[in-house]
Amino acid sequence: MEKIASFTVNHLELYPGLYVSRRDRKGECTVTTFDMRMTAPNREPVMDVPAVHTIEHLGATFLRNSARKEDIIYFGPMGCRTGFYLVMFGELLPADVSALVEEMCAFILDFEGDIPGASPSECGNYSDQNLNMAKFYIRRYEKELKENHRFVYPT
Repeated sequence: MEKIASFTVNHLELYPGLYVSRRDRKGECTVTTFDMRMTAPNREPVMDVPAVHTIEHLGATFLRNSARKEDIIYFGPMGCRTGFYLVMFGELLPADVSALVEEMCAFILDFEGDIPGASPSECGNYSDQNLNMAKFYIRRYEKELKENHRFVYPT
């Protein structure tokens, strides 16, 4: 079997940033998958599950209600819990979505109240949420994006 593209990235050299993970094309349609890497893989602790779950709910809610909502296909966590994938229509670069990602971070950091979609009828694990830890990770990620501008995978 062919090795998938994300497994060819040297995770020992990878730091938090906003990277193009892949582009997929079918006919005239191009889809770009962004790697929103929030922690340094294998060098710092992974994000805890309740925080990841909260970021997923808030991030997806924001993105699917944003001015770019027609471009959003998916937002969700990586299995390794070091970041998230943002999948969008279009042949895009990090510069094309960095403002949107920063707006999403601001939304999460400013959020108070009940987590959208976190009720027994809306979510399969509704009580597994942690807004304070979600804000902790997002605050760190937002700072990394603004200070380090990592947009290209290490070689």
